[in-house]
Amino acid sequence: MLKLFTMRTLAAVLLGLGLIAPAHAEDFPARVIKIVVGFGPGGLGDLTARLVAQKMSDSMGKPVVVENMPGAGGITAAAHVARAAPDGYTMLLASGQNAASPSLFKSLPYDAVNGFAMVSTLGLFDFVIVAKQDGPYKTLDEAVAAARRDPAQFNIGTISSGSVQHLASLLFTSMADLKVPTIPFKTTGDVVAALMSGQVQIGFETLPGVMGQIKGGSLRALAVASGSPVALLPGVPTIAESGVPAFKLVSWNGFVVPAKTPRPIIDRLNKEIANAAAAPDVRQRLLTLAITSHPSTPEVMQDIYNEDIARWKRVITDAKLEQH
Repeated sequence: MLKLFTMRTLAAVLLGLGLIAPAHAEDFPARVIKIVVGFGPGGLGDLTARLVAQKMSDSMGKPVVVENMPGAGGITAAAHVARAAPDGYTMLLASGQNAASPSLFKSLPYDAVNGFAMVSTLGLFDFVIVAKQDGPYKTLDEAVAAARRDPAQFNIGTISSGSVQHLASLLFTSMADLKVPTIPFKTTGDVVAALMSGQVQIGFETLPGVMGQIKGGSLRALAVASGSPVALLPGVPTIAESGVPAFKLVSWNGFVVPAKTPRPIIDRLNKEIANAAAAPDVRQRLLTLAITSHPSTPEVMQDIYNEDIARWKRVITDAKLEQH
């Protein structure tokens, strides 16, 4: 009896360490799955996570719940998931911001490079350069010309120093050879207010952040950052088409689990996320949030993550941003 207990205990320990996998992937899940979101309720990340959670709950026959864990720009949530048991029951809604963290901070309470296993991307959303609708700039070419003509009178607005929006703007000014400052504000609302008052001349944001103002007519979309036009903004050119040929950038979110999670469990989660993202009502809801449903393999997500880590490291180093 003691021997049997010892073997079961050893198996449980090995499973917890991710050194062995459950005998059958179909045994998973046996209990509640938790999706950790590093921001508060009601935001873009929270809304997208809850869309997927509901579909996964219906499909898997077990509750999939969202736990909001705001703090330190997502670091609190990431650290919590990195320390969780590698059994598939704790996932993190990750984004490009997670890939910027290793270069923004002197140290992190988790391994940002090797601490997670990728599961699947969920959605892609564009960066967009905007200006005041009734302002002087109708195209990005006009704005860039003004910035070069009188850089002392030209500012770019974005959110939060170190945010991917801020870093993307720094990348843009570098590649466009503009000697103008990017001014980080606390919120997108503050950026919009600065645009309307003339404190900044253009803004660099993600499309979900300013789609309402573009549709409402207060802001004009000058260019998008992706390599091809965006269906939600017909007629709006890309940054590459507007004088910065090599510029191509897309933001993303997706799901990761702790490193050493068994591959059969990752594959099951990947399948469920893909099915949820393909559901017509989910795809339509994501589109209303200016997000394109885009599930992927774990390998594709790993490539995206690695590319972002390298990209943001270069931008942060070149801009000489202070590490926290």
